[in-house]
Amino acid sequence: MIRTVHANSKVHIVYMGEKHHHDPEVVTSLHHDMLASVFGCKEAAYDSMVYSYKHGFSGFAAKVTESQAQKIAELPGVIRVMPSHFYSLQTTRSWDYLGLSPSSPTNLLHDTNLGDGIVIGLLDTGIWPESKVFNDEGLGPIPNQWKGQCVSGESFNASADCNKKLIGAKWYIDGFLAENKQPFNTTDSPDFLSPRDVFGHGTHTSTIAGGSFVYNASYRGLGLGSVRGGAPRARLAMYKVCWNVPRGQCSSADILKAFDDAIHDGVDVISVSLGTQLPLFSEVDDRDTISIGSFHAVAKGIPVVCGAANEGPSAYTVENTAPWILTVAATTIDRSFPTPITLGNNLTILGQAIFAGKEVGFTGLVYPENPGLIPSLAGVCESLLLNNTPVAGNVVLCFTTVASRTPVATAVSSVRAAGGVGVIVAKSPGDVLGPCSNEFPCIEVDYELGTQILFYIRSTRSPTVKLSPSATLVGKPVSTKVATFSSRGPNSIAPAILKPDIAAPGVSILAGSSPYDSFMDGGFALHSGTSMATPHVSGIVALLKALHSNWSPAAIRSALVTTAWKTDPFGEPIFAEGSPQKVANPFDYGGGLVNPNKAADPGLIYDMGTEDYIKYLCAVGYNTSAISQLVGQTTACSMVKPSVLDVNLPSITIPNLRENITLTRSVTNVGPVNSVYKANIDPPPGISVAVMPETLVFNSTIKTIPFTVAVSTTHQVNTGYYFGSLTWTDGEHLVTSPISVRTQIIQYYTDGN
Repeated sequence: MIRTVHANSKVHIVYMGEKHHHDPEVVTSLHHDMLASVFGCKEAAYDSMVYSYKHGFSGFAAKVTESQAQKIAELPGVIRVMPSHFYSLQTTRSWDYLGLSPSSPTNLLHDTNLGDGIVIGLLDTGIWPESKVFNDEGLGPIPNQWKGQCVSGESFNASADCNKKLIGAKWYIDGFLAENKQPFNTTDSPDFLSPRDVFGHGTHTSTIAGGSFVYNASYRGLGLGSVRGGAPRARLAMYKVCWNVPRGQCSSADILKAFDDAIHDGVDVISVSLGTQLPLFSEVDDRDTISIGSFHAVAKGIPVVCGAANEGPSAYTVENTAPWILTVAATTIDRSFPTPITLGNNLTILGQAIFAGKEVGFTGLVYPENPGLIPSLAGVCESLLLNNTPVAGNVVLCFTTVASRTPVATAVSSVRAAGGVGVIVAKSPGDVLGPCSNEFPCIEVDYELGTQILFYIRSTRSPTVKLSPSATLVGKPVSTKVATFSSRGPNSIAPAILKPDIAAPGVSILAGSSPYDSFMDGGFALHSGTSMATPHVSGIVALLKALHSNWSPAAIRSALVTTAWKTDPFGEPIFAEGSPQKVANPFDYGGGLVNPNKAADPGLIYDMGTEDYIKYLCAVGYNTSAISQLVGQTTACSMVKPSVLDVNLPSITIPNLRENITLTRSVTNVGPVNSVYKANIDPPPGISVAVMPETLVFNSTIKTIPFTVAVSTTHQVNTGYYFGSLTWTDGEHLVTSPISVRTQIIQYYTDGN
């Protein structure tokens, strides 16, 4: 018999919630039977099946037509049938900066034996196993709980390429191949049908989370010290779900299967540096497979850490917003690369660049200007007009209002092609630097300094400039900032759920990469993105899991949020990049900059479990049937719809305050048994906040205490958000929850309550 899949078939994910049988083969057989009931025979069902999700939850991915998908949706036990779609990638000194220096005799790193015994699973682009950061020197046996494996494939030998550091490596492509409409694995976009990494993205994130020690690393001539992960003795498992097409495409069907396997394999934390596109799928839309997969992982005690995305600095751009996900924003660290620009009048201006080549001695300095009504149009970096400008042998100044790296790359290409020897780019302040090359410097300055350079050019008959190599400056006086690209809150799905949760270094992070990465030098590359911030937090979560094996994912999130730095480690304010730059608030960095050592001993935690997430799902509108199948047990929402404000988060966000409201929280003591905590309130301007009781007394029998927070406003008009905090303190611990409140006298929508 010849069996074919209909030409109009597309990959659909059939989601059935919690599995109801412990034998995976029985679950898969059920899936085949369901498909066969639609196709009419088992053979066609086997041909159509892409994946069976049988470990962490139940469901399958299959190539079916729209009419077949509709029939499947009507079968008993099916929660939803949705088309598969694609997700995209979000893309050293940082660990010392966060207080986890291996030379320090006492910190979280040493208290946990560097994370030994913990397994970090990453859903990413694969891994380059030959990188020195994956050496297993000094590591003991593979942890007993590990049930995963390494899978061989193209240019990847499981027995040779895996070791006691890289203990798991799998690849998922069936969903991608079934849906991908672009040319794949071409000369211009090569990839390996194996866990091997072409992008370098997965190798980079793996290094940050749990890479081994590599000393005396340098990058393009800049000595940048040692490279290692946050949990350097943790083990790594790579689940390759993203493939080498533009922006790195990752099929939702493949992602869900990777989650399913990771739960089964025994990982302790899952790190996901991936995101979707705005606008987001709603909380009750099962097409958000990262949300679905992470729900089942968290329900089984596995924290899931995701990036906030790189769509900043605009508001409402944060992604991965489900309350069971730990969502990470990106900051700079206390490192910069000052690069001297010396003008012919002996004025020296410090720009920023990664340039370790030979000094460009005094040479001509030009700015493209055309005659006409808009003379500056010729000097826009992304559209330089060089016809009337002598570029050969000269350095070119240009201006751009675009925050991304594209204008820099465009200007460099144009100027090099015309025989220029360097570019100075004037742009809004930002810290994302990418190397041009050691033979061709591209130096960034802000608009103020760029204007000074332009005035010099316009006032001098023969302007000249000297470009010197970059230096590496660490520590004071370099300030910490939330990166321009880092996506910001409020949460566009459920504004009462603060997102992002926490911030971590994600700008110019040095880590291992793939030889196919054009930015790699000597095995390492500097990259920026919330993709880089995410594994910083994943590594810290691994250390916390090693120290507190009984803590839930919510407890870990609470510890991180309530102990985070609101200033940088030197006590200076954290700013948020954008136009204009401003002091950071919770929508920029959540609780603040992650403080690993304080998180190890938070004093109190705001804990949550499946019941709390059920309350949240009821509050945002899931129906009872969908919730029951999602959690694997009969569940009914209360007759009175619960308030999303009562979800036991370590933060308080009120998006629509008009009348006085009272919300509830509860805290659990994880510090000394006999402890007394008092409330300290810093209310948002114009907002009254009162806590009852004001004192919490814990002892051997009282470990968890509920409290209420009454909030009212004095504002008479609709306002933007104002910010404050609630801190519980016993004199030693400071347990701080950010408060964000917006007064809405005129309500633009109502939820029926």
